Amino acid sequence: MEPLTLIKVGGAELKEGDDLERLADALAAMATRGALLVVHGGGPEIADLQQRLGLVPAFVEGLRVTDEASLRVAEMVLSGSVNKRLTARLVSRGVKALGLSGVDAGLLEADCLKHPAGDLGRVGEITAVRSECLLELVGLGYTPIISPISLGCDGRPYNVNADHAALAIAQALGVTEMVFLTDVPGVMREGQVLPGLTDAEVNAMITEGVITGGMIPKVKSALTAIASGVGAAHITNLAGLAAGNGTRVVARA
Repeated sequence: MEPLTLIKVGGAELKEGDDLERLADALAAMATRGALLVVHGGGPEIADLQQRLGLVPAFVEGLRVTDEASLRVAEMVLSGSVNKRLTARLVSRGVKALGLSGVDAGLLEADCLKHPAGDLGRVGEITAVRSECLLELVGLGYTPIISPISLGCDGRPYNVNADHAALAIAQALGVTEMVFLTDVPGVMREGQVLPGLTDAEVNAMITEGVITGGMIPKVKSALTAIASGVGAAHITNLAGLAAGNGTRVVARA
């Protein structure tokens, strides 16, 4: 199989505007260089629509609580407007982008996510990935654009955290590289982006206090990816994605 890259995109870059256009340009360029899958979120737009409809967003330790009304909103935003917006931008740039959700063909199967701090409602955790279906689509030259709304064993959808969905897909497919698109250019030391790190170096930098704050969950996601068989994890922002910069984390040889 040819090298396969999975990129996880948050919600900030997916709103209408210049960032969306720059994102689409960068993804279109990546699609010309090799096989690509995109998993996206859309949290800010979900919260915005909830508020417009008079629903109050609720969270348990950072995870969105999804009651029946909020699930409908999440489906509309993630599998509807956001997914098709990005898909349309890529198709207009010549990419064979195919907008999907985890429900389609049962790509992502999920069970209810149990959380000790409280009931999350229709929030799920991935239990299975139909990797053969995704690989077949990629083999036919398509670029899947995947919303993390997933299919429960009861035949109804679950809202799944996009980071968790992206990692499950990356693990199942054994992707060559997983890209985490963030709001920072990469892991930095003394004001400079570090182009490459091993998992051991990342752990040491956390212990030494070089990696702190919001970067810790980003690098831990990268460590989880490579520990699960992903070839490399790349942390970068939109400008770095376009320029091919950022920090690439690999397993220690």
